[in-house]
Amino acid sequence: MNTSQMTLEEALKEHFGFDTFKGLQKDVMHSVLEGRDTFVIMPTGGGKSLCYQLPALMKEGTAIVISPLIALMKNQVDSIRSFGANDNIAHFLNSSLNKTEITNVKQDVTDGNTKLLYLAPESLNKQENLDFLKSVTISFVAVDEAHCISEWGHDFRPEYRRIKEMIKGIDQNIPVMALTATATPKVQSDIQKNLGMSDAAVYKASFNRPNLFYEVRPKIDAIKQLIRFVKENNGKSGIIYCLSRKKVEEIAETLQVNGIKALPYHAGFDPNTRSRNQDMFLMEDVDVIVATIAFGMGIDKPDVRFVIHFDIPKSLEGYYQETGRAGRDGGEGKCIAFYDYKDVEKLEKFMNGKPVAEQEVGRQLLDEVVSYAETAISRRKFLLNYFGESWDEINGEGAMMDDNQANPKEQIEFIEEMKVLFIMVQAMKERFKAKHIVNVLVGNNTSEVSTYRHNTIPQFGMGKETDAKLWMAAIRQAIVKGYLYKDIENYGLIKFTDKGREFVKNPPESFIIFKDHDYITQIKDADGIVVNTKASGVAMDEVLLKELKDLRRKISKQKNVPPFVVFQDPSLQDMANQYPITMDELKNIQGVGSGKAMKFGKQFIEMIAQYVEDNEIERPQDMVVKSVVNKSGTKVYIIQGIDRKIPLNEIAKTKSMDFNDLLEELEHIVDSGTRLNIDYYINEEIDEDKQEEVHDYFMEAESPDLEDALEELGSDDYTPEELRLLRIKFMSDIAN
Repeated sequence: MNTSQMTLEEALKEHFGFDTFKGLQKDVMHSVLEGRDTFVIMPTGGGKSLCYQLPALMKEGTAIVISPLIALMKNQVDSIRSFGANDNIAHFLNSSLNKTEITNVKQDVTDGNTKLLYLAPESLNKQENLDFLKSVTISFVAVDEAHCISEWGHDFRPEYRRIKEMIKGIDQNIPVMALTATATPKVQSDIQKNLGMSDAAVYKASFNRPNLFYEVRPKIDAIKQLIRFVKENNGKSGIIYCLSRKKVEEIAETLQVNGIKALPYHAGFDPNTRSRNQDMFLMEDVDVIVATIAFGMGIDKPDVRFVIHFDIPKSLEGYYQETGRAGRDGGEGKCIAFYDYKDVEKLEKFMNGKPVAEQEVGRQLLDEVVSYAETAISRRKFLLNYFGESWDEINGEGAMMDDNQANPKEQIEFIEEMKVLFIMVQAMKERFKAKHIVNVLVGNNTSEVSTYRHNTIPQFGMGKETDAKLWMAAIRQAIVKGYLYKDIENYGLIKFTDKGREFVKNPPESFIIFKDHDYITQIKDADGIVVNTKASGVAMDEVLLKELKDLRRKISKQKNVPPFVVFQDPSLQDMANQYPITMDELKNIQGVGSGKAMKFGKQFIEMIAQYVEDNEIERPQDMVVKSVVNKSGTKVYIIQGIDRKIPLNEIAKTKSMDFNDLLEELEHIVDSGTRLNIDYYINEEIDEDKQEEVHDYFMEAESPDLEDALEELGSDDYTPEELRLLRIKFMSDIAN
């Protein structure tokens, strides 16, 4: 079937091997295919690249992708080529190519073979390239890392400011797509204004990455903490960020002498060294890269298991972007930041000598980082609030995945103090920053306080009985709870929201705040490593998985591509669960399409077939045939769907079944002796304590009767549906 005639789902399966879209992907793609200007704000690991890659493959002509880094372009091109039969499907055009290579690229575009052409803004600015692009059919322009347009973004690049002008130079009717992983409301507005896409369809995905664990540690014996942590995570991929090139080299060397496979990376190295060190990390020859932020956008490795900021970052946008490199495959991702206020002072010194406006922006961005480091509330909530997203820290996904939630700080009643704080903000007419407000509250007669004669107002020293740090914590928490806000456009002045004005009129009876840890006197304890223990629900053959990873590494070296380009971890895990031994079976593995199966699959199915034979493995497919040979197609579909971990409600919907009817079918299947692993669904829906309680009940129960179970366990605590699911699990686990 011609790609242009396929549905999005068919094209997704054909080109990338996936059955379903993630989040907003499908809506975004519809917008692009309809020729609309489209603005995508999606976290790192959320699948932004696919949002322009698939429409580019489906639309007539060549899509231009503007990307800031050569390393990132190469990475993206390698990745898209791995899914297709022909390498000319994607090219990059930049300064790393010689004249012959440039000619070949342009010929492929002219011949209509190339669907994606990656360019840096500097390359787009060259007249010869503009003239060439005018002569070919351009489907749309995608501006990746669009936050580079904004001075308020963490990686501002002046050359990005000219993109709109250059696009108009090609054809002013070309649809434009902008994509970023870190856009605060201010940055979002800047991007739309600068690209002239105020009427664009805006798609903003949740910034929540529930598999990431956020932690801030005091920078005490940091090197020892670092070595201990990396050794405890031996064999796992990780990135360590430092502020200076000197520190990068020192830490890399220290890790090496302690037996850790680590390499440094910074902009001071020559291009060959940078490329070699990055490739060794991608190819899994080393476990750890120690880097400056020069490494930030140049990496697309899905199985990075930890990101450590040895020095505090310059902005929360940068921090979020860098931590987002962890756990892109949905697996474990530990994000640790070492905090010492001396690092903040260093960064402030770096700003001296810069234009005043730039200093103001830099300091405000840094203030947010300090607030994050010192906060006592959920770090995830703090981050999401910063990006304009509300989130439930009790029931939200990833609720316990940060150090403040895992080890809560002391709670104190602060309602009377909050009344005092709000009186002070009112008295100062919402014209001052948090630090100044706190100085007046505690009676600290600074030069600024004297200048504004705030040492003479009745409120001066009203809060002197309370520590200044606690007042700062209160302001931060009032901002997060929506009573106050920091007016960034006006130098970070503290102002009331409508909710805050209501507080002034009718204060609540209670206002609980969290007391910050004392980072100076905190006990030096680096042994408590918190990991994501959430069950994955995936049962797999660990021995086979290791062999598959070894084969992947071998093939990746032969093909000179990163291992994840061959197959990503979830695909290997699915193979270790399903044991595919034919090409048709391999095509049904998660993340494996026909192109990838043909390109890399032969050696994998040969290895798996040999492994199955040598170890006399009873494959899920074989089990299905043996146990339901005379059953209906519906039963076969259900079993195969569960093998592929499709949510049960989706299986029911696909077969137009009521959920209770599906449960009945599951009961019949289990009763006939077939083992079903529905843990992946149950773990998402039912609390672990409940699972254990029901298991213990049925272990001792005289009968599996649901009514008896409901009466014994309590109808207030369990629904009939939950008990039914847990009985199915019990019968499958114990009886089969």
